[in-house]
Amino acid sequence: LGVLATAWAGPAPAPGPALSARLGVEVTDDGRPGALVVGVQNPGPGHTAGLREGDLLLAVGATRVDTAADLAHEVSRTAPGTPIRLTVRHATGGYQQLTAVPGILT
Repeated sequence: LGVLATAWAGPAPAPGPALSARLGVEVTDDGRPGALVVGVQNPGPGHTAGLREGDLLLAVGATRVDTAADLAHEVSRTAPGTPIRLTVRHATGGYQQLTAVPGILT
């Protein structure tokens, strides 16, 4: 005999909002490669990782960040809760690699 399959004939469920990862920072371009941090949400993933206003984000993992849009694109490609490595030049001039765990900010 065969397998009986039925299909749902009702309306399709409405799609929910896409969940994308966020660092909880505001960034801008300032004419040099990187994304300049101009605001940090406290508490938030960026603050917890050690980001501060004036930091220049230069890379996400092995991907270079030339603009604020580059940073937003790379972070949005990350699943919330997945740790990422950030290469940062602090306002004081020192370089550091930080680990951030992007979340869903509401």
